Amino acid sequence: MDIRPADTSPTRRGPAEWFTGTVWQDPVVEAPAPARVRVNRVSFEPGARTAWHTHPLGQTLYVLSGVGRAQTWGGPVKTLRPGDTVWIPPGEKHWHGAAPGHGMVHLAMQEALDGVAVVWLEHVPDDIYGAAPVA
Repeated sequence: MDIRPADTSPTRRGPAEWFTGTVWQDPVVEAPAPARVRVNRVSFEPGARTAWHTHPLGQTLYVLSGVGRAQTWGGPVKTLRPGDTVWIPPGEKHWHGAAPGHGMVHLAMQEALDGVAVVWLEHVPDDIYGAAPVA
């Protein structure tokens, strides 16, 4: 068993190559092999979002607070609210983040395949981000 005190994993700002706007990441766990799970608590300021990306083994999001948005490539923008759980299948191109005018916090859970948990792609342009969400 490994108990990691909270003050040993500092909050880090999400890099501009991966995010639009201000995003804060708090690592929860990056389990050692043979386990593959990685979990981060991610806080998006209003309007902040990820770039398009994929996960080789998929990703689960659990919304803790705020109002968010998510979209798969070619699909409609969806609204996320506290308590929502989102499953993104392996290899599915997607983005997620806060809604305009709202912050959003979620847990992001994914597994690494050969050390890779995420493949970052291009940024989400404002016209796609700003599209009216569907229910």
